Amino acid sequence: MTYSKFPISKLPEPLFTSQQVREGEKALAQSLEIELYTLMERAGTATFELIQASFVDARHVLVCCGKGNNGGDGYVVARLALLSGYQVTVWQIGDSESLRGDAARAKNNFLSKGGVIGSPKNTVPDDVDIIVDALLGTGICGEVRPFFSYLFDRLNQSKRPIISIDTPSGLNPDTGAITGNAIKANKTITFIGVKQGLVTGRARAFTGELYFAGLGIATTFNQRCQSSATLTAENWITYLPARNKDSHKGSFGKLLVVGGGEGMSGAAYLASAAALRAGGGLVATLAHESSLTPIRCLLPEAMVTEHTSLSLRDKSKWCSALAIGVGLGRTSWSANVFQQTLALASTLSLPMVIDADGLYWLAKSDTASVLSSNHILTPHPGEAAHLLNCQINNIESNRFEAIRAIQNTYGGVIVLKGAGTLVYDGKNMTVCHAGNPGMATGGMGDVLTGTILSQLGQGKSLMQAAILGTLIHSMAADHEALENGEVGMLASDLLNKIRLICNYDMS
Repeated sequence: MTYSKFPISKLPEPLFTSQQVREGEKALAQSLEIELYTLMERAGTATFELIQASFVDARHVLVCCGKGNNGGDGYVVARLALLSGYQVTVWQIGDSESLRGDAARAKNNFLSKGGVIGSPKNTVPDDVDIIVDALLGTGICGEVRPFFSYLFDRLNQSKRPIISIDTPSGLNPDTGAITGNAIKANKTITFIGVKQGLVTGRARAFTGELYFAGLGIATTFNQRCQSSATLTAENWITYLPARNKDSHKGSFGKLLVVGGGEGMSGAAYLASAAALRAGGGLVATLAHESSLTPIRCLLPEAMVTEHTSLSLRDKSKWCSALAIGVGLGRTSWSANVFQQTLALASTLSLPMVIDADGLYWLAKSDTASVLSSNHILTPHPGEAAHLLNCQINNIESNRFEAIRAIQNTYGGVIVLKGAGTLVYDGKNMTVCHAGNPGMATGGMGDVLTGTILSQLGQGKSLMQAAILGTLIHSMAADHEALENGEVGMLASDLLNKIRLICNYDMS
């Protein structure tokens, strides 16, 4: 028996808050004269189809149901599995008689087909093939209670594959934060609109593979509801235009990298090389005297010069965009270079990327007097915490709120790095769909800076450059991981892959 009326599809680009989806679902059901129970049936059907497609040898399904509508979805799955010949075990949290409305209706329909409801055990039965998490869904509020936390541990430790319905229980669907403890799903299927918290921060480690089913109303929902953010897609790379046949090196930007303090030549090299690999025409690098020879040896294509007041002034007038901070350091030399560069860039209205130690010095500066709005900041969570004078956990507890606070304080475009990198310009929020844990190595941020700088130099707006640079960088890392694995990935491994992505043919 198969159920194919409401198919699972690739993730759509619009993202929403859980409140938007919850309220939109009710309003649409009313206006389209669709029972909410019908949508519950469709959600359960899509989930069961995912089980059938993903676990073809599974014969025993454990469905864990909560007391809300997420539990009702679980009972639909349990009934469909029972009718298809699966062995079905249901664990109900709390008294099943306390279920109300559509959840109670789904439970009764399961019972009418011969289903049996049980209570959670200390261990998952040995012959269970797959677990369905229908415990809390998007209804999480505050810290997970001890009993649920204990149950989550038992399910996670069972090593059985887990499919979470709508949201892994314990995960905040709006922020991606974990409220004490959570189900670590192998697959998550979400409905009607993708919740923004499922694609960034810690959620990336708990959702597993993410699937979407629109339940027959997603198109209308998207037309009526303004998204809270946008998820990138691979085909966005098509925004990189084909080159004219009469192009020359001056056609693709004159890029300036300022950094490479004493003993930190590698960062300036990586940023400069990435700027060229991402399509930049000319790159000049200003660095500390001790860093000149290493950079010149590694990258003869760059014009590498010692940083002085005169060289900075000349190259600032020459370039079309600059980056400051990669390997800059935190010495008196570094402080002087940063202040001079910031002042010149502001005077000349140069588009600028500020990263790494540049963010350190920025946090110590009087930003109101030295910073224009023509810049991109690229902090990781630690640097973001420094910019806002708070703790890293404050950043990661709500990455959307944190990036808004940074942008409100410093202006420009902000790239908040991490799993599911966020890009925000004060109006529009974008989440990068690509990237992998192999990127957690030194120098990755320097490569990103150069990639973004390259897009600025080629005429992209601040927001376009930030988004495309982030996407190219993350897709390059994914290609590298696919080819050679995640463990042992170096920042320099991405350089050739960046070139590959920039020449990607989506036709």
